Amino acid sequence: MASKSAKKVNLLDHNSIKHILDESVTEVVKNQGYVEDVRLSNAKLLIGTSIIVVALIAQFYKKKFPENRDFLLACIALYVLFNGLLQLISYTKEKNAILFTYPPAGSFTSTGLVVSSKLPRFSDLYTLTIASADPKSISANEPVHFTKSITGWFTNDGVLVEGLFWKDVEGLIVQYTKEPKKSK
Repeated sequence: MASKSAKKVNLLDHNSIKHILDESVTEVVKNQGYVEDVRLSNAKLLIGTSIIVVALIAQFYKKKFPENRDFLLACIALYVLFNGLLQLISYTKEKNAILFTYPPAGSFTSTGLVVSSKLPRFSDLYTLTIASADPKSISANEPVHFTKSITGWFTNDGVLVEGLFWKDVEGLIVQYTKEPKKSK
């Protein structure tokens, strides 16, 4: 099961509730034999580091303003370009994803999972979606999801009842991994 310590949140804090649920989903998926794919995160870190380097070079360039005008314009253009690239990655690849995985070791599938979640503000309905990391792959299954109220997973004190939540998430993983029925 999960860790020994109880996971407690403030039930009035929407962000902390989503964070604790997403953290638990990650634990469940990893517990099922999936390994996290961190390539996209590493690419974003590299782009972010590049942004910082460009900003530092622009700040500490040895010439003063009127002389380095063209250099500063180039640095600003690079800064905008790299930030735009980060936004494009977030908008097209990440969306609501909380976890990307490789396929489990020893499986017949050649694609990992993309696990995403939503918990709209002022709502108690948590939506969890599991889809293929490569939807165009021949081994990709149809995405599955559930939408349930978070009230069944927390006690009145804000403690996550991990057994119930893990059972729901594991059921969704099983639903995704089962073979689709062949139509004649």
